[in-house]
Amino acid sequence: MRLTCNQQIRFLCEENTILQRAYKRWKRDVAMTLLSSDEAEGLCRFEVTMTKELEREAYVIVVRGNEIKIRAKDELGVIYAFLYLSERWLGIAPFWFWNDQKFERKPFVDIPDGTYTSPVYQLRFRGWFINDEVLLDAWGHDQFDPKTGITENEAFEMAMEALLRLGGNMVIPGTDHNSHKFAALAADMGLWITHHHAEPLGSKMFAREFPDKAASYREYPELFQKLWREAIKAQADYKVVWNIGFRGQGDRPFWEDDPQYDTPRKRGELISSLIRKQYEMLCEYFEDPVCCTNLYGEVMELYQQGYITLPENVIYIWADNGYGRMVSRRQGTHNPRIEALPDDPHGHHGVYYHASFYDLQAASHITMLPNSVEFVERELHHAMERGVHDYLVVNCSNVRPHTYMLNAIANIWGKEQPAYTQIYFPHCSERVQRLYDGYFRALPAYGEHEDEHGGDQYYHYTMRAVCHGWLTGRFGQPERDLVWLTGDKSLTEQVKWLEEKADESLPGLQKYYEECVFLARELDGESDPARQLFSDSVLLQAVIHYKSLLAEKSLCEAYRDSLDGKQEEAFMKLGRSTELLDEALDAMKAADHDKWEGFYDNDCLTDVKFTSYLLWHVMGYVRNLGDGPHFYRWALKYGDAGSNHGVVLLTNLRNHLKDQEMYLLMKDYEAKCGQQRS
Repeated sequence: MRLTCNQQIRFLCEENTILQRAYKRWKRDVAMTLLSSDEAEGLCRFEVTMTKELEREAYVIVVRGNEIKIRAKDELGVIYAFLYLSERWLGIAPFWFWNDQKFERKPFVDIPDGTYTSPVYQLRFRGWFINDEVLLDAWGHDQFDPKTGITENEAFEMAMEALLRLGGNMVIPGTDHNSHKFAALAADMGLWITHHHAEPLGSKMFAREFPDKAASYREYPELFQKLWREAIKAQADYKVVWNIGFRGQGDRPFWEDDPQYDTPRKRGELISSLIRKQYEMLCEYFEDPVCCTNLYGEVMELYQQGYITLPENVIYIWADNGYGRMVSRRQGTHNPRIEALPDDPHGHHGVYYHASFYDLQAASHITMLPNSVEFVERELHHAMERGVHDYLVVNCSNVRPHTYMLNAIANIWGKEQPAYTQIYFPHCSERVQRLYDGYFRALPAYGEHEDEHGGDQYYHYTMRAVCHGWLTGRFGQPERDLVWLTGDKSLTEQVKWLEEKADESLPGLQKYYEECVFLARELDGESDPARQLFSDSVLLQAVIHYKSLLAEKSLCEAYRDSLDGKQEEAFMKLGRSTELLDEALDAMKAADHDKWEGFYDNDCLTDVKFTSYLLWHVMGYVRNLGDGPHFYRWALKYGDAGSNHGVVLLTNLRNHLKDQEMYLLMKDYEAKCGQQRS
């Protein structure tokens, strides 16, 4: 058939908002890729039928003449059918929105007559957790529709659309407030909803609803149960994979707020009893509710010790450590690395996996996971071999920085598609692929295990820890937030450790950065349509890593100089660190063009700009040591390229210079001296 913009549709089934949204999306896709045509020319007819003969989420598309007939088991089958047509015949890729895919509109496309059937996916539930979504939250704009009761937000809708295009069917539609705000949108897009492990049944936080009361189930069982029952009723009309469990307020164990539970047995008994209670509550409303529970962090340890018991048919959700390895996560300095996989392949098992992570230590938030696609494939395929067939939810964070890894994970669950670089970098696929492969080899390794590579937080949380220890004068004591990394050493020894690690990593990371810069210039010279995407993704992440590691090395050198009494040298090296971080910030700002304006403004988790700000505080401290208490000697020494050095008739000829002004004066002095030497 010849597909044009001129179309009619007939639903031979009960029409609802999910189907209407699916067809509306299809019509938008058509408008993006096809030219408008004469109303009398090339009319294409669509017919949608629901049938019990197919498996859930399956579809059959029959193309004959000027008709496309879609048969599906359910709404998700219809959604996937339209998305298949969109990708296969209109060329709209899963991350079209996130990667700024360009379309050349045509008068029509020809679809051969035939029958097209849906793929078979490896897992029953496949989804994303839109978590740590601080960039999306600040960049997107909410619009509440009082008629539907749905809060629309392009950022969150486009995230969930990408998930559907990748064959996903389940979402945690945000963290905390967002998970509640966008639940109706997710349901209207046909997705199953599930929940954060800190929000059993998707309930509201006790501490927020009852701020005047201790968050203790022992003291207020009826209030906790009230929140659970309200959550069940609020989601009664949605498709839900109910997360049952009991962790605590915020993302921490409940016994931190209720010290009565001071043994593993007490903790496990309470968790087990409350899981049973939540399950019984669900059974009051639904027959055979689909339930899952997270064996995550400290809960997994309790389970391994035999203190957790669960109802039958509950999906056991195992979790990686935030870096892709299927072992328990590191919490502070506690890192037992207990294998997080089922011993018995029977039963129901799933995985919570991180394409992005936030741990205030070394994880990736504004850059890709620091471990390779091959590593991720190996871990997830091994999990499937061990019995994980029911559930995979992936922490997708803010989507845009993580599209490469999210695409790779979708391949694992069964999405059939060409290689990522062939889709989004068609004219330079092989060259870009080499750089994606090189990314994972170039990042700093900080530990003995294969997964222990640093993401963007590695530089910034370690730099801020050094600044904290330095400003508090703990030179002979360990900085507590570095002990997990360096061991229980003095701050001076910790800084030495960081500098040595930087020296090990810099040659490889510098080479990788230079290769990215070289290709960016080549693409710009060739006017390749993918040059902007390359700069916004591969090059940007290379800049963030390389400039941050250089800044950390310069900070370590400054610390050493300051202890040796070389305050001017330390001041200058700290200033150099801030400039390097400003270069990373400039690259982030350059990626905020067109519709992306302001996307990286709320980088508040890695927070590159705050690290730079904190370094200026340390510069003030160093200047106090070297130029105080009167703060005129450095100005005399470096003013007018040093012409006043040694002549002190007046201490000040102008107002005292602020730290940034002093740094620029000293930098200008160095430049002039360098010119004179040359």
